[in-house]
Amino acid sequence: MSHTSGAAGAPAPAPLRVRQAQKEQTRRALLDAGLRLLDRQSLSSLGLREVTREVGVAPAAFYRHFPDLAALGVALVGEALGSLHTVVRDALAGGAAGADAAELIDRTVAITVAYADEHRAHIRFIARERYGGVRPVREAIAAELARFTEEVATGLAAQPASAGWSPAELRVLAGLYVDHMVQTAAAVMEAPQDDPAARDTIVETARMRMRIISLGRAHWLDGR
Repeated sequence: MSHTSGAAGAPAPAPLRVRQAQKEQTRRALLDAGLRLLDRQSLSSLGLREVTREVGVAPAAFYRHFPDLAALGVALVGEALGSLHTVVRDALAGGAAGADAAELIDRTVAITVAYADEHRAHIRFIARERYGGVRPVREAIAAELARFTEEVATGLAAQPASAGWSPAELRVLAGLYVDHMVQTAAAVMEAPQDDPAARDTIVETARMRMRIISLGRAHWLDGR
């Protein structure tokens, strides 16, 4: 029995698949080029022609993928912070498993440092644009971090140490953890890679901050 190309579930014709693959390849190249160029400048100073020249395509090709550079920046935000959900879940898993405070602190800092090492360009982009001059990108970063905060708050609510905490209190605590992770990742990214002492100082400072947050959490309900 023969199949027509328009049948439900039938594969797309070969020329269409080729065009789709080429389109995705160009989009990927534009994102990668934007990220490379943003390693040394802000999005507000980046020119569209710089990006297309880096890729080797005409400026008109850019608009087949993004309406403007702000949209490219928003797409980079999704890539930069999308994988952070896994980091957050891994960090929370220790608390859910009943790890003690010191073990949880070491785990969280280690996960954050490893994430920063693996995503240096993305971390630099987020650190620069979080308070940068392109409003849609600032808003996208804020929205993504707000999602992380809610995710952390939900995870914290399931931990025995959170008994008696209100949802509002847990969101504030979650915000402290998220801000801490972002700040630590940014500090790791900025540290000279050939300076182990500077890196050690960042890691120890991160642990100290986590200890302070943990102590505050442990005694928050004492006055009630």
